[in-house]
Amino acid sequence: MELKYTKHGDYFLPDLTLPKNDDRDIGVYGRRHCDYLKKHRKIVYINLLTSGKLHSYLADINEQATDRLLTAMEQMKKTQGITEELKAADQMAWVGAMNNIKACAEEIVLKELIYN
Repeated sequence: MELKYTKHGDYFLPDLTLPKNDDRDIGVYGRRHCDYLKKHRKIVYINLLTSGKLHSYLADINEQATDRLLTAMEQMKKTQGITEELKAADQMAWVGAMNNIKACAEEIVLKELIYN
């Protein structure tokens, strides 16, 4: 690897550039995982940051977590018998059940992907 240097005053500084980041959003799960890496996995965080792969990694984590959340919610809806008929018949019961399902699915995602 050949480095080029530029003179700034009395010093020669290397001309370093970071690779281009993709335009994907890191989302809430990516930010949570980033905080986890900063606090508990500092070496992994530093390696990803200095290699320029942190943003892509966090965007991938966010996509995986979102997909896993939706899949878990659909599976829980089927096993608990939460249907559109329940939504039409008793909206408050449906909302309560869906909130419970989302909380449980999010806890699974956080344990499996974000804080692991």
